[in-house]
Amino acid sequence: MVFTPSPMLLKLLYNRGSLHNLPEGRGVAFSIKNRLDTARLTGLTQVKLGNVTVPASHITLDLGGSEMRPGTSVGPDGQSIELPVGRIITFVLDTPALPEGMHQLQAQFNTDAFGELTVEVEDAIASQDGRVRIPRSDEDDYAEAAIQARQHFAEEFTHQEFKHLKNYSFDPHDLKGNCEHFVGVAQVPVGLAGPLTVNGEHAQGDFLIPMATTEGTLVASYNRGMQVLNLCGGVKCTVIGDAMQRAPVFVFDDARGARDFGRWVTESLETIRPQAESTSRIAKLQYIDTYLSNKFAFLRFNFSTGDAAGQNMVGRATFAACSWILENYKGAPIR
Repeated sequence: MVFTPSPMLLKLLYNRGSLHNLPEGRGVAFSIKNRLDTARLTGLTQVKLGNVTVPASHITLDLGGSEMRPGTSVGPDGQSIELPVGRIITFVLDTPALPEGMHQLQAQFNTDAFGELTVEVEDAIASQDGRVRIPRSDEDDYAEAAIQARQHFAEEFTHQEFKHLKNYSFDPHDLKGNCEHFVGVAQVPVGLAGPLTVNGEHAQGDFLIPMATTEGTLVASYNRGMQVLNLCGGVKCTVIGDAMQRAPVFVFDDARGARDFGRWVTESLETIRPQAESTSRIAKLQYIDTYLSNKFAFLRFNFSTGDAAGQNMVGRATFAACSWILENYKGAPIR
């Protein structure tokens, strides 16, 4: 069975603010980014700008790295385009330039994982304001060239030389999803506390605790506390539950509407689950608690998030689930 994302979730594929006119009247362009799950682009139907339809024959796909594909060349038989999570594709349209202002945009294409998709958004052609902007690369913003461009920009802008900022010992690509516009690292003092005796279900033994801080007496205070804990036999750790939660509220006209909605959510859990999990390869929806208070139905989504805290991933997953709920619940009106 092919899972089809909701229209609200599909809007997240579009790179907001990417609509722009190309120089010298060479057309119009915008980009999409795969924020759902690994898939393959197996066909391109058309793009609509307002009332103007741009067929695949007038569309070129910029895949980055100077790789361009005619829209008509995309097909399921060996001509598909791989779409790993995070990949950006720029649609270049052979069409007259758009005037400044808001424009309706619709893109229709096919994928193996989600079937036929239609992305409908509004975006604006903005005037050039001349503001200074931090350099970035849409193709690979963690490449050495992009990082060096930002370093040079920062030094020119501040009239300072960053001697230590540029010295780092890891692959900047590991920072995707954690730090944007990366330019380098700053050293933070690290002190040691402990050893601390831990009697956990997995961790057993004595552990040193590194603490990065510039707050005086902090490490010393922790160290004294650990000595007291060790004299008491150490720390015994027990995990009684593992979930990251989000709790949106749905408002109805009366308590009956909220009650019926809560029952429907419970009955629809197996349908809601793939909607939530479509935004992440890690977040898994365990269950949904429903709490009723008068005309309010509070849904507490409980996710497992692996080794990550998962604050952002569960926010996206809950948004996707709520979008589907709003579009598919046919009971009392949600206010």
